[in-house]
Amino acid sequence: MAASLWLSCGGKGVARLLLRGRPAPGVGVFFPGGGGWRRLRGTPELLGTPGIKVLMPALSPTMEEGNIVKWLKNEGETVNAGDALCEIETDKAVITMESSDDGILAKILVEEGSKNVRLGALICLLVEEGRDWKQVEIPADGSEPSPPAPPAPALTSTPAGPSVSAPPKLEHQPGKLQVRLSPAARNILETHGLDPSNITPSGPRGIFTKEDALKLLQEKQKGKPSELKPVVSPAPPQPTAVPSASQATAVTSASPRPAVPPVSTPGQPAALGTFTEIPASNIRRVIAKRLTESKTTIPHAYAAADCDIDAILKLRRELAKDDIKVSVNDFIIKATAVTLKQMPDVNVTWDGEVCRQLQSIDISIAVATDRGLITPIIKDVTAKGIKEIAASAKALAKKARDGKLLPEEYQGGSFSISNLGMFGINDFTAVINPPQACILAVGQARPELKIVEDEEGNEKLMQHQLMTVTLSSDGRVVDDELASKFLKTLKANIENPMRLALC
Repeated sequence: MAASLWLSCGGKGVARLLLRGRPAPGVGVFFPGGGGWRRLRGTPELLGTPGIKVLMPALSPTMEEGNIVKWLKNEGETVNAGDALCEIETDKAVITMESSDDGILAKILVEEGSKNVRLGALICLLVEEGRDWKQVEIPADGSEPSPPAPPAPALTSTPAGPSVSAPPKLEHQPGKLQVRLSPAARNILETHGLDPSNITPSGPRGIFTKEDALKLLQEKQKGKPSELKPVVSPAPPQPTAVPSASQATAVTSASPRPAVPPVSTPGQPAALGTFTEIPASNIRRVIAKRLTESKTTIPHAYAAADCDIDAILKLRRELAKDDIKVSVNDFIIKATAVTLKQMPDVNVTWDGEVCRQLQSIDISIAVATDRGLITPIIKDVTAKGIKEIAASAKALAKKARDGKLLPEEYQGGSFSISNLGMFGINDFTAVINPPQACILAVGQARPELKIVEDEEGNEKLMQHQLMTVTLSSDGRVVDDELASKFLKTLKANIENPMRLALC
């Protein structure tokens, strides 16, 4: 290198360069045959264009990872602050991510369709306008770090002398088939130094059971070769102990099950025991997590009441004559809000330590989508009329099914309502949506005969439309007495819808 530099620059130039020391950043040296002055270091040609990092954001309080659904900008396009950059599927919905910086989209690091991208992961790079976006520097942390290798087991020396030999541990060895062991089977194999790869496991999903271990022990005691698959890497002979009477007489499985369920083949009839694995979406995983958390941490209490909805149906027919289309569920939402206003002790949440009584009555309505159940919120329901409630519920349900809900449209809420009446369900119990304290499960209207008195006091049999509502309440903040009073008041408001206009 010194010889080439001497020849290209001339001996005197190099001597001056060496005597003066290293040039400062950005200082150039003249190369006569190389096109004039050229910077030795600190140049964009060597360092590249610095980029602006765009990380995976937290778009909901419970979001831990997201999926990149679609990029709305291409590499090389100008991006302004507030522009839609990409669509991200969170644990609740598909949300459009907006850019917080101006610049040019230089590099997309996470492609469309990428799943389970962790929060804070680098997804793309921007550069300032006027810079060469094609020469953007990709940082070393542009990809997710690989998990650290497990530490090597420490080897300790033992003093010489008589000692009791410990049973060999079943550890992973290269070239040896790995088998899933039950605790009892592992104990037997380690005690007697047996190799589980000498026999096909009979447990579900290929688990090596206690019966398999006892069978393998009996085969070894009898000196018979294994009747199943050969050993890939046979273990060295180990001293064995005499089995106990209970182990020697144990009855093994008469019909061993296959180690692994057969895999279905596309285009061919499904074999017995085949299955199709369906990957869970982020929403499904969060639903499973929150339902498990709710049922295991919240003391659910249940109470039910039958409500006569003849008056609501009559009023609904009268409104239909004026081309005002509302559903029975809209009346239920309004009646629930009015009841919560009358009984504010039920309009509460529990944050794990204290009970919070909310001033605004925001009703979450359960909407079933292809991706799972989501609960958009109708805000300040007591200030809305039936017609406005109907319009809000319809618009929110459509946005939920299209995956276009904004975070503020499904985060929060003080009370939930789940209606399965349209599916022909008479009554059911719903799971509380924490941190809320209550959820109302609404069934379908059903005709039933009821004895009533006419104006003259005569009893007669008449048909009524009844609907069962079931309240699930958090026993920590809404006790049985309060829940019963709430249902009694709600029943009165549903059966007399004219009361709803007074609140």
